[in-house]
Amino acid sequence: MASFERASPALKEILLRIYNAEKPIEVDHHLYEFGSVEYHIKSSVSEPQVTYLSISTPFLSQGVFLSYGLSPFTLKMVRQISTDVLHIVQPANDGYQLTLRLDFSKLPHNKESLNIITEVSSVQAVILSSQLKEMLQNVNSGDSSQGMYKPIKLIYHPKEPFYVIRQPQKIVAVFPMRFKDNSDVIIATSFFQELIDVVSLKKWAKVPPCNWSPIPPLELRGEPFEDLSTNGGFVSFDISSHHVEGKRLDKIVWSLLNFYAYVKHHVKCTRGFIQRRMRRRLDNLVEVLEKSRVEDGQIKKVQGWRKMRKMVASKSKMIKRRWGDLGQKIKRIRFRIKIHGFARFRRRWLKMPSFSSSTGYTKLQTNGNNN
Repeated sequence: MASFERASPALKEILLRIYNAEKPIEVDHHLYEFGSVEYHIKSSVSEPQVTYLSISTPFLSQGVFLSYGLSPFTLKMVRQISTDVLHIVQPANDGYQLTLRLDFSKLPHNKESLNIITEVSSVQAVILSSQLKEMLQNVNSGDSSQGMYKPIKLIYHPKEPFYVIRQPQKIVAVFPMRFKDNSDVIIATSFFQELIDVVSLKKWAKVPPCNWSPIPPLELRGEPFEDLSTNGGFVSFDISSHHVEGKRLDKIVWSLLNFYAYVKHHVKCTRGFIQRRMRRRLDNLVEVLEKSRVEDGQIKKVQGWRKMRKMVASKSKMIKRRWGDLGQKIKRIRFRIKIHGFARFRRRWLKMPSFSSSTGYTKLQTNGNNN
């Protein structure tokens, strides 16, 4: 999961350009990213050291946070990015959940400034991570039924919801897996089975147990049918209390938020690897056939795997022509076979008889001088 960056590359580039500008610049830029995320960056020449950053991002769970906006816990996590550089503006600008005032004059003039700007660029990931942390720590116990809590539907990527269910002894995260291509389903299913085998080893005893099932688990009974209709099954992680202690909580939350992206990345890389191997094997086959194809004392090369069909067709024609030549040779050899005494037998018994007619014929002689 560590390969997925938390900071927005585009937002980081804009903030660095403002900070490193030799002269004050006027910036009023709207930035849109995947998942209905919007940033508004504004900087004026009259106040060159101050930049305002507004963020609009969908909530993980509409039913929990939509009524009153960002919680105090989320605002606290945002302030911890940098207490000197970052200040929260109350209220936020219209159409945005959060507006930040960035004072670049407070940034240190060393490599630490780059780290702080990178952390500021990851504010959207901080917001979503803090929301999930708060859910895992403060689930309403009033929704419990027979020792089981109602699943909370979370949406980090559009059309890819997952569920979090807190139980008395563990936290269960369930991911319905959907894929467009049947080949992706096969690759992903093989990956899930291998993941379960690896997690079951003693070497990985401290990681959350993983389970995969082609049917929905019992915890999701009663959820909408469209959310449970999948072709890749359901992957669930059992998270115990020791998995969310201290710094482990942040790693677990970020891994859960990016599990869909990680699986798709693995499937894409595996499919590309298989295709490269197939092309390499095909090129090797073409090379072998090139060496075996000799006609008129010259080797005709076949370039690329796209000419494979043409080469195979010409190869079959050449085989037919060779077999035809061999058949003609066999026929000539067959007529050259000699049997001792057969010539005398043929002259005596197979000689065509001569017939004489009672009617005589006179050959007419024509004279060219006669008219």
